[in-house]
Amino acid sequence: MIASLNGKLIIKEQNYVVVECGGIGFRCAITYSTYNSLGNIGENVFLYTHLAVREDAMDLFGFSKKEELEAFKLITSVSGVGTKIGIAILSEFSADKVTLFIATGDAKSLTAASGVGLKLAQRIILELKDKIGSVSAIGQMEELKSIGNASVNTNSKEAIEALVLLGYTQSEATLAVGKLDPTLPTDELIKSGLRALSRGL
Repeated sequence: MIASLNGKLIIKEQNYVVVECGGIGFRCAITYSTYNSLGNIGENVFLYTHLAVREDAMDLFGFSKKEELEAFKLITSVSGVGTKIGIAILSEFSADKVTLFIATGDAKSLTAASGVGLKLAQRIILELKDKIGSVSAIGQMEELKSIGNASVNTNSKEAIEALVLLGYTQSEATLAVGKLDPTLPTDELIKSGLRALSRGL
């Protein structure tokens, strides 16, 4: 099992890199965010890796952040979701965003990733909602707690539904309302949620 690579970057393309370690060049498929985080050809790089073994091939995937690697492994554990879809989702969204979409049941947002239809997005959320603790959502633990609070309060639920009807995604609405006092009337939650969303949360 190849868990990581630490060596010289000798090829850098948008969807893959080649890292030379001890005279051997390892080709890794990468996400856009990993591509953007890497330096120039000739520089030393470090990547967390995942080796996918199939009957006809062995493919290596590289990630600049451990959270992204863990999210990739989680996404590809879903039945019918291959490595191509995993890379597509994490090229479109950060690991934190994917965690947020799963926590809030926001299948619609996931469909922005190439090759992800609504049914597939719903299956990903259904299978992973109870497992999102496996991904370290840095900076979002308080937000995820807020989401949990919003999901059990009637006024909050109604406010979230109203914001979704106004065109916001499920995750945006849940995140905005989850930060508010759940004892407020529904109309006040909606107004405050709109203000927070207009400021970009």
